[in-house]
Amino acid sequence: MRIALDAMGTDRAPEPEVAGAIEALRKFESDVEVVLVGDEPTIRAELAKHADVPDRLHIHHAPDRVTADDAPASVIRRKPHSSVVVGLRLQKEGAADAFVSAGSTGAVMATSLFTLKPLPGVDRPAVGTLLPTVGEPCLLIDAGANVDCKPHHLVQFAHLGSTYTRNTLGRENPSVALLNIGEEPGKGSELAVETYDLLAAEPGINFVGNIEGRDIIGGGYDVVVCDGFVGNVLLKFYESVAGLIVSRLHKELDRSQVSEGMEFVFRVLDYAETGGAPLLGVGGVSIICHGESTPKAIMNALAVAARAVRSEMVKHSARDVKGVEVS
Repeated sequence: MRIALDAMGTDRAPEPEVAGAIEALRKFESDVEVVLVGDEPTIRAELAKHADVPDRLHIHHAPDRVTADDAPASVIRRKPHSSVVVGLRLQKEGAADAFVSAGSTGAVMATSLFTLKPLPGVDRPAVGTLLPTVGEPCLLIDAGANVDCKPHHLVQFAHLGSTYTRNTLGRENPSVALLNIGEEPGKGSELAVETYDLLAAEPGINFVGNIEGRDIIGGGYDVVVCDGFVGNVLLKFYESVAGLIVSRLHKELDRSQVSEGMEFVFRVLDYAETGGAPLLGVGGVSIICHGESTPKAIMNALAVAARAVRSEMVKHSARDVKGVEVS
């Protein structure tokens, strides 16, 4: 297995990418290789700071870098030699099995769509991200790829989320809930009401009805479906609250007061533990990371990519979403 890693994606690139890749290879099975995609002299200079670099770490030169000022839709045309475009092209050409990037989310999504193409039956590929709960994490989909959606798009999201949690996270018959402003079937916008009716009648989906935002953190749901606008607002709020809790606890407690249980809470709330969010519904494995990713987050994002490849996520997604009505 070869995973292409955008070495120029994070705010402090390539330091976190190089350190994260090295640590990942030390922990991964021996059949995994990582290809650092980016400016070769810059990457080699960073690698020189590390001892005992695994021989399963490679470099593929890509002289350009995508910046926040680049329009996402124009990256593939204006910066064909950027690490994002080159890395995804490696996967398209079969030289890599997955792609991981902490670069511009919009650019990664747009280039993934153009290069890997949506799966048959998928109108709108969606970002699935894990949210911490008091139980097992739940998959929020869509977390920001699609702002304006129709009911059948959300049904596709439900299929993609179910497939991912079942085959990649190992949850049998995953429960799917629709995020709404009330639990009753007739609650919410026209989009929510129509989606509820479609999900309730959709074969292959274990639909458990509407849930409100307050219900998510209590756990008990494997997949939470919503449009990308709502999902991204919820995700950013989740991240800010988690950061607030951790910072306040660290401020109020000295190190001697931090118990093993408290350390577990810190890990649950740390986005670096999740690593990256898969773009579900494209013909390949594309993992999107936070721009402020640490080496730990990069390592865990590579683990997400490896699990997606091993579980044949793309093949199962193509099978499960096939036949979903599109209008």
